[in-house]
Amino acid sequence: MLIAQIIIGLLVLLACTVPVGIAIGVLSFAGLAARGIPAISAIQTVFESLDSFSLMAVPFYILAGSIMQAGGISQRLVNLANALIGWLKGGLGGAAVLTSMFFATISGSSSATTAAVGSTTIPAMVAKGYPRNYAAAMVAASGELGVIIPPSLPIIIYGLVMNQSIATLFIAGILPGILIGGSLIATSIVTAYVRGFDNVTRLSLSDWARGVAVAAWEAILALMMPIIILGGIYSGAFTPTEAAVVAVAYGLVVSLFVYRQLRWRYLGTVFVQAALVSAGILLIVAFASALGFFLTISQIPQQIGAWIGSLTSSPLVFLLIVNVLLFITGMFMETLAAIIILAPILGPIATSYGIDPIHFGMVMVVNLAVGMVTPPVGVNLFIVCEVAGIRLDQIIRPLLLFLGVLIVDILIVAYVPALSLALVR
Repeated sequence: MLIAQIIIGLLVLLACTVPVGIAIGVLSFAGLAARGIPAISAIQTVFESLDSFSLMAVPFYILAGSIMQAGGISQRLVNLANALIGWLKGGLGGAAVLTSMFFATISGSSSATTAAVGSTTIPAMVAKGYPRNYAAAMVAASGELGVIIPPSLPIIIYGLVMNQSIATLFIAGILPGILIGGSLIATSIVTAYVRGFDNVTRLSLSDWARGVAVAAWEAILALMMPIIILGGIYSGAFTPTEAAVVAVAYGLVVSLFVYRQLRWRYLGTVFVQAALVSAGILLIVAFASALGFFLTISQIPQQIGAWIGSLTSSPLVFLLIVNVLLFITGMFMETLAAIIILAPILGPIATSYGIDPIHFGMVMVVNLAVGMVTPPVGVNLFIVCEVAGIRLDQIIRPLLLFLGVLIVDILIVAYVPALSLALVR
């Protein structure tokens, strides 16, 4: 009964356009007050959740993504991706996906990836005959790679909540990210052949190699950033949080002094925008922790665990239930909030079924990432509609194709644990 009340209350507040973080906070404090628990208990939980060295990675990765976007990095990555596969029929759409994969290794954010890639690739795809709504749907779907391929903000939050190694989780996200990116590229190519758009001129091998070499040379500094970040983390040179600071410093040097596309007078704007996005995310993290505190003292995790246990003793069926639950949750709740609330509830249950917590983390992140491209709270959809100049209803039909592909990817990630664990075991 209490679970239903929480869900209904959250939906009502969201329907009234109350920001997600505030809605979660209102429910948390109202629930505690109804139980006669002093508000100071929740306030302490809120501040304790933010008092984390690892959590500092969130604003720094957001700032690094903003700097690289404003500094001309995204255009160079687009040029490289287009040189690699743009000569194929449907390759320009595939290049948009490949660019998202490149940019994901820099930003750690789905919305930042979608905005950076969409502003460049959607006009280019439209100019080559792609339907505008189809191009927008493709960029929205590929933008979710920003939170699957490391570094990833949701992966950082999952690692903090579940006390798992963030570096290990980063490694675990590589192959699922490649799977999703590859499936979307294949979808773009097949669709272009079926629907007959994106006519291309065949290149000789020497011309292709020359074009790739030029584009790679121009993007070499952009490509060095993920190598420095991830290489430093995996080698033990610095922690994921320290890597975020390194990313900011590297991005500033490249954008200001090498590419020179980020002017000093715009630097303040970049910092302010990153601060606003970070504040919104950290507000969600803080209040979601308060809601988690309320759920714990109300013994909701135990009730959900008992309910699921009464339904099945099979880990395969459990994963199916979790996939459905997370898919629906992602439609209505912001990813970080969902992880903070649900991971402590579902994680121990998954462990009791013999499911590795690293694998389960990938199941959660991939599922909730799809929520970024599903109405009514799909952030990526609003971004690409703004960039493409179309209404939300116009993107739904082509989006269904990509959602179908993503659902298949979810099932593969869930039922083939080796995909997540092969590089970490």
